Amino acid sequence: HLANNNKGKMAASLDQVIEEKTDTVALMSHSPFETDTELNKSMQTIDKGPFHVSQREAKTHQENLQHLCRICGGSFKTDPYKRSHPVHGPIDDEMQVLLRKKEKKAISWPDLLAKIFKIDVKGDIDTIHPTKFCHQCWTVVQKKLSNSPYEMFFPRRSPVEWQPHSSSCDVCGTSPRGVKRKKQVLNPQLSKKLRMVAGRVRKIRQIKNSKQVNQKSLMKKIASCKKIHLSTKILAVDYPSDFVKSISCQICEHILADPVETTCKHLFCRTCILKCLKVMGSYCPACHYPCFSTDLVSPVKSFLSIMNSLSVICPVKDCQEEVCLGKYCHHLSRHKEIK
Repeated sequence: HLANNNKGKMAASLDQVIEEKTDTVALMSHSPFETDTELNKSMQTIDKGPFHVSQREAKTHQENLQHLCRICGGSFKTDPYKRSHPVHGPIDDEMQVLLRKKEKKAISWPDLLAKIFKIDVKGDIDTIHPTKFCHQCWTVVQKKLSNSPYEMFFPRRSPVEWQPHSSSCDVCGTSPRGVKRKKQVLNPQLSKKLRMVAGRVRKIRQIKNSKQVNQKSLMKKIASCKKIHLSTKILAVDYPSDFVKSISCQICEHILADPVETTCKHLFCRTCILKCLKVMGSYCPACHYPCFSTDLVSPVKSFLSIMNSLSVICPVKDCQEEVCLGKYCHHLSRHKEIK
């Protein structure tokens, strides 16, 4: 009797399964047409949605891009002089002079921007990317080439990533002020500690620097050789600061003229050190080691040959000729003969 009941239940469940399968097959046969119509409807809505861009919107977007910087996204309207530089074009004369000083070669802006900002502007599209960059970014390039701090000039940590125009476009929404950037939230406790430490360090440095500056300024006044000796600014090549220090006098900070070496291996101009030893006393102005005028010797010949081979730009007006330091006196005498 139990076996018969089980068989009856099994048969009923099988009938239900068969009915469900037939219903699904019937639905599948009708579904392709329904799905096609649904897809068409969804495609129409997409076309009418945020991805649909009219020609007028594209034009206004492109016009707005003309007022923005390619690198930082800043607006040219904020600059009172409205200075801008073309992204795809030759480098200006001022930058070429600086590159020549650094002994570097770059013909066009794309090559220089790729080196400094690590961005490839050669594959830019006019409808997505601006075609100019601001003067502030130009100063960043200048500061980076001349090895001076440039973080304070650059308004962003990294260049802007430009996107095609859409309904929620940042360019069209903020074109007069420039593209918005996210504010970085700082930890108040950490920033307070940093400020305190920086303040202490600054105070200590100020005390040390004031003492050094007073002594240096006094020695410069004693030497008073501005009219006699050449400034390091007239060097034709922008040498590293350590090299410039090695070829300049430690009293007047000009290029060494008739250089002499002390027993403690410091270099000075002959006239400068002799004046300082007379007034300040018999010790080295750099390290306060005992030093006398009889101890002064000329440096090694190889150093003197390096000094004489340095190229210098003539400071005379309308000359600007590059001359070797060894031949500078002869070149200057020609100017005097002409006068």
